[in-house]
Amino acid sequence: MKPAPFAYVRAESVEEAWLALVEGGGDAKVLAGGQSLVPALNMRLLRPEAVVDINRIPGLDDVLVEKGRVCVGALVRQADPRLHAHPLLAEAIPHVGHTATRNRGTIAGSVAHADPAAELPLCLTLLGGSVVVEGVGGAREVPASELFLAPYMTTISFDEVVVETRWPEPREGWGYAFCELAQRHGDYALCTAAAAAGDGELRVAVGAVTPFPTLLEVDPGAPGEWAAEQVETWGGVHASPAYLKQLVRVLVDDAVARARERAA
Repeated sequence: MKPAPFAYVRAESVEEAWLALVEGGGDAKVLAGGQSLVPALNMRLLRPEAVVDINRIPGLDDVLVEKGRVCVGALVRQADPRLHAHPLLAEAIPHVGHTATRNRGTIAGSVAHADPAAELPLCLTLLGGSVVVEGVGGAREVPASELFLAPYMTTISFDEVVVETRWPEPREGWGYAFCELAQRHGDYALCTAAAAAGDGELRVAVGAVTPFPTLLEVDPGAPGEWAAEQVETWGGVHASPAYLKQLVRVLVDDAVARARERAA
């Protein structure tokens, strides 16, 4: 299939982009990498009145380190080697789609798309990162803990453009790990888990088995069991609820063990 007709807007500035979104009145979509948007358009799952292309906006492809965090512009591609400086991203990004899609897909686009099975929203949640958006009301920073509402739903307004994602730098003496199980490499994950350990602390987050990436309170002595008890899994054609709960146990325990080993 091909997309339904839409107006194409090539924005030359962030202001021009959000003005086009305002004019669209909630029926316009932002195009950056397009690896999620274009298939949805082709299958007519989305029928926006306008598509706003932000690829010509200068300055959105920068990766900057400031105040203990890595600021990643909205046009930075998933294959960008600069991202591998963070050990969690270095481990998670190879699980994101395939080489061809990572060459085009953006970090910010994956976060804003809010697919429950996506790897990057999970990492942002675990690290306590944030996104920066700009719109009619100016610029604002949204913590990952306040960003995700439901599958494919965020607190980003229809008239706001994501300009940056912010990732806390690795903490000295901490270890990080990411685990995923999918039917085949590059497929949608059945379960994802990530962990960060250091200074006697432990952070655990899971995805794919929850409506959005979720931080969990776990017992350091039995993290997988505690995580599985907090997750209400739903079954599907590929896995039963019981199987998914077992995946949570195994992947959380694996992620925690590797994070602790790397911290040591």
